[in-house]
Amino acid sequence: MKKIIIFALSIFWVSSYGQKREVNIQIDPLTENIYMLTGQGGNIGVFKNEKGLFIIDDQFARLSTKILDHLKTISNQPVTMVMNTHFHGDHTGGNENMAKQGAMIIAQKNVRSRMENKQKNKGNVITASLPAITFEEGLHLYFKNENIKAFHVHNAHTDGDTMVYFVNGNVLHMGDTFFNGRYPYIDLKSGGSITGYIRASEKALLLINDDTKIIPGHGKLATKKDLEFFLSMLKEITKAIQQEINAGRSENDIIKNSSLTSLYDAKGYGDGYINSEQIRKTIYTSLTK
Repeated sequence: MKKIIIFALSIFWVSSYGQKREVNIQIDPLTENIYMLTGQGGNIGVFKNEKGLFIIDDQFARLSTKILDHLKTISNQPVTMVMNTHFHGDHTGGNENMAKQGAMIIAQKNVRSRMENKQKNKGNVITASLPAITFEEGLHLYFKNENIKAFHVHNAHTDGDTMVYFVNGNVLHMGDTFFNGRYPYIDLKSGGSITGYIRASEKALLLINDDTKIIPGHGKLATKKDLEFFLSMLKEITKAIQQEINAGRSENDIIKNSSLTSLYDAKGYGDGYINSEQIRKTIYTSLTK
């Protein structure tokens, strides 16, 4: 009986492990030429144009072949440009592979700096993986049937965040300045802040309208109402934590005070990468550092 149980458990473990490793790539059309690709890591934006494919982020290196195969269902043209919304590996891991296929990597200047410094610390700088074109505040790209505006938002998720807006298609890719339906990861060690994160959402809302389709860094395709709700969540929790700080509550008391986030915990916001304790700690740290 013991051997049977062990065997059954081993089969379950292998099966579960295999399921976890299997990544399903899905492509959803948003307009005639703009798509959202989901897999593992940050959501990818795809724009089919007269010069090839322009993509926003490229997930992990191990998925590049699979992603490129799926992109062929959109067009047989190559990926010619990759825009990185920030430097984290689940958004930039495929850079080297895309560059080897002939793609030009573009990003805000802090993205290149952080990637390069990280690689130097590991003792191996991979030049092909680094953005070849960088910008300070913004960049305009003009195509036959589309005008793309890429603009830097300061100290939000990181210090190198870029949002990308397709003017004619009315599609906005927000990178990790927006986790739809989940508490966000704010990388405080890389220049992120709750104040900047809130301002990023406010800036996005000034740009879009009720018909805009929003690609979040993580989560399902979103609308203006989804972003408005997300912003109100951030503001309400931040205000509540600031009041606790002003009242002299300790860091530990605030982190353990589940009532500060209970309304949104009940809606599943803490079921993602960042749980309710983590978001309370992140906001507390950001407000007090």
